[in-house]
Amino acid sequence: MPSIIPQPVSIEPAEGAFTLASTTQIHIEPVTAELAAIGEYLAEKLRPATGYALEVASAAPPEPGQIYLTLNNGDGALGEEGYELAITPAAVRLTAPVPAGLFRGIQTLRQLLPPAVDAPTAQPGPWTLPAGTVRDHPRFAWRGAMLDVARHFFPVEEVKRYLDLLAYYKINRFHLHLTDDQGWRIEIKKWPNLTAHGGATQVGGGPGGYYTQSDYADLAAYSASRYITLVPEIDLPGHTHAALAAYPELNCREGALAPYTGTKVGFSSLCLHKDLTYQFLDEVIGEVSALTPGPYLHIGGDEAQATPLEDYVAFMPRVQAIVNRHGKQLVGWEEIGQSDLTPPFIVQQWFNHHAQRAARLGGQVILSPASKIYLDMKYDKTTPLGLDWAGLSSVRDAYSWNPATYMDGLSEAEILGLEAPLWTESIQTREDLDYMAFPRILGVAELGWSPVPGRSWDEYRTRLAAHGLRLTALGVNFYRAEEVTWG
Repeated sequence: MPSIIPQPVSIEPAEGAFTLASTTQIHIEPVTAELAAIGEYLAEKLRPATGYALEVASAAPPEPGQIYLTLNNGDGALGEEGYELAITPAAVRLTAPVPAGLFRGIQTLRQLLPPAVDAPTAQPGPWTLPAGTVRDHPRFAWRGAMLDVARHFFPVEEVKRYLDLLAYYKINRFHLHLTDDQGWRIEIKKWPNLTAHGGATQVGGGPGGYYTQSDYADLAAYSASRYITLVPEIDLPGHTHAALAAYPELNCREGALAPYTGTKVGFSSLCLHKDLTYQFLDEVIGEVSALTPGPYLHIGGDEAQATPLEDYVAFMPRVQAIVNRHGKQLVGWEEIGQSDLTPPFIVQQWFNHHAQRAARLGGQVILSPASKIYLDMKYDKTTPLGLDWAGLSSVRDAYSWNPATYMDGLSEAEILGLEAPLWTESIQTREDLDYMAFPRILGVAELGWSPVPGRSWDEYRTRLAAHGLRLTALGVNFYRAEEVTWG
């Protein structure tokens, strides 16, 4: 079978191939609005290049040349995202216990077609799928990507495009870093100056920008349609200069603050001894929570050097109580592990060792090691974009590590998953984003999904090379790493 990323749990090739034709339809069973949307998603991805109508219809008696998407609740071994894809010369049958599994299986089906199927205009074909059976399910529950829209703002359509690319590689969490020293990017009705003033600039100056609540709701719905859980981040108590500039009364120091457009960190802090601060947090977290369909809210917590440690440690349980009161589970960078939080909560490891303490308290851990999968780190010394404070991170470096053995004292059972952040101090455009995220995010997706046996860098880079043509067809400005012989 052609190259698939992430590598499936099992593949059993067979003789022959299925050929997509102008008469092919996508049959769904049962007929529900959700399955109809999944069928239409597949059709929309295949129509531009094939030119075929690919109508979505209810399941009919088996006919040659058709695609069937079916829920099969009896195969519990596949879990909430697993699927079975069976291809014969006569038909394609994709089954899963729940709709999310069908959606993940569709990505495998797409990758089994020739790369030209991802082109935005009609291509000559033919459109064949090799016969065989794929059974598949993820290794980790959390397979995430983070985008920082606070340092440089990305409009809704650009974020949607990134979500589509992430979905293609079975990413299921999207962490949106909405606030920082340089910008506040989410409208809060009760605190309008956060965006009117705090959202008006970005790193290096420029107009900045923000999402209205309608914009954010649109992003949340779009993310959910790709079976990706949106995780908003309101960074606290540091990384708050934009908020303090908008509302100086949240600061312990008196006087107005000018907007900040630099890149240094660790100098700002909410005033944690004011009642107003907790009113502010309750109202901000309440509005963001109400707009967010998923169960998580990220409160940052990193690099709070301007907050005395004693205050910080006491602050985090108060924030957790606010988050919980608004119906969300708290997520934070690993520094929150210094506080005595109450499970359930999630810590995101990135540079230090606070995650182990959080795990001992009953928290779950997401791994985001900066030296491995921070997508803003330079590939090598010649990379024109990115930073290097955590070291250089080649395509091979991002792939060649095992989350289960990465941290001493942390077992695989305590690891919820992994997430690749993309900070945007030096990232301003779609092309910049593509260059730094791709192809490293493909390796992160595989580390999160695929079992360890059967994988190696030498094997992976062969599959990755084949995705060069696919990424090109998708219009992705990816980095052509020298250690890969691109197709």
